[in-house]
Amino acid sequence: MPEGVLTVLKFCFLALVYLFLWRIVRTVAAELRPSKTLVPVAAMAADAPAPAPDSRRGRRWEMVIVAPPARAGETFSLGEELTVGRAPGCAVVLADDTFVSQVHARLFARGNDPYVEDLGSTNGTTLNGDPLLEPTRLRRGDRVQFGETVMELVR
Repeated sequence: MPEGVLTVLKFCFLALVYLFLWRIVRTVAAELRPSKTLVPVAAMAADAPAPAPDSRRGRRWEMVIVAPPARAGETFSLGEELTVGRAPGCAVVLADDTFVSQVHARLFARGNDPYVEDLGSTNGTTLNGDPLLEPTRLRRGDRVQFGETVMELVR
């Protein structure tokens, strides 16, 4: 092969190595960056009443893990707020799911309505298969995916 072609191939290889390293550094920096400040529910809807049990049935909303099978059936009651992530301080700790950020998302209530919000996670959060771009109201049967973990909203 001509020497000029080998030189071009060397530069292309070096560019790919640097691109790979840049992606790794960017991902690590995103994980180390402080998570978004959690906005209190009262600040988001000052006129909304405090979260309370559903007056029709006297029960709170619950999130049930449906996948992976090893954790299926675990239930979490949605009070004021649940944080989801790998960090030990989260209400729902998904330490075994490597696609979940330290503080990945939060589930919260405005009045009697449940909402989900992605907190700038690396891999994002999906609601019924669609990427979550802003705090979104949940309805019974909605499925929220954090990494490889899927939770469903039930009563």
